[in-house]
Amino acid sequence: MTAKKNGMPPDKRRKYDAAFKAEALRRTGESRSTQAAARELGISPKLLYRWQQEQVVAEVGSVEVARDPEVHQLRAQLKRAEQELDILKKVLVIFGQSTR
Repeated sequence: MTAKKNGMPPDKRRKYDAAFKAEALRRTGESRSTQAAARELGISPKLLYRWQQEQVVAEVGSVEVARDPEVHQLRAQLKRAEQELDILKKVLVIFGQSTR
């Protein structure tokens, strides 16, 4: 039996709890790059992509709908609109402050 670089035997798989997965998905949502988020967390990008797919399937209830390109496009548009709204809210706070 040979050990991997990280010192763990190859037959042992790391287990991640629901809290870690939720935090990883939250970070991925905030980040522009899933791969960068995976590097920060020290996990495989493939694993993070799989968790994202599982989350989408859980939200829409169907693998076929989750893989639909139109759904991906609409989700991307929604994410962008939400980011723009957050920016506009911050701008309102900044410009809404009275200068004395």
